[in-house]
Amino acid sequence: MSQSLIKIDPKHIEIIRSSLGKSGEPKPFVQEVELLNCNIAGTTFLDLKSIEPELKKHQLLVLKREQNNKYDDKAILILTEDGKKLGYVPQERNEILANLMDAGKLLFGRLEKKSWVGNWQKIDIQVYLRDL
Repeated sequence: MSQSLIKIDPKHIEIIRSSLGKSGEPKPFVQEVELLNCNIAGTTFLDLKSIEPELKKHQLLVLKREQNNKYDDKAILILTEDGKKLGYVPQERNEILANLMDAGKLLFGRLEKKSWVGNWQKIDIQVYLRDL
């Protein structure tokens, strides 16, 4: 089953990428604050078997608010740069992040590790705030 892509504003990715060096580390004088370490929620509801081989450690992940989510008005989608949906920031940990994003702050993620636990694709990420 193929997954539909979610449109991401290319300016958003360019802002994040412009603050990172070639190996993914922040460039000098760029303020990057680690906010959260977590598993991506909702991966059991997605078919990630075709996406999983593409996922690499320290890969940039895009966070996008989903204010009209019928289950959680603070929902934050986690996507690959090309718009493939990986899941969500866990609901019990998303309120402050959603408030920051709603206030115009730029948040993004980095993949830390991934593993299969039975049929569950466990993906650990770090969430960062880039102070513009």
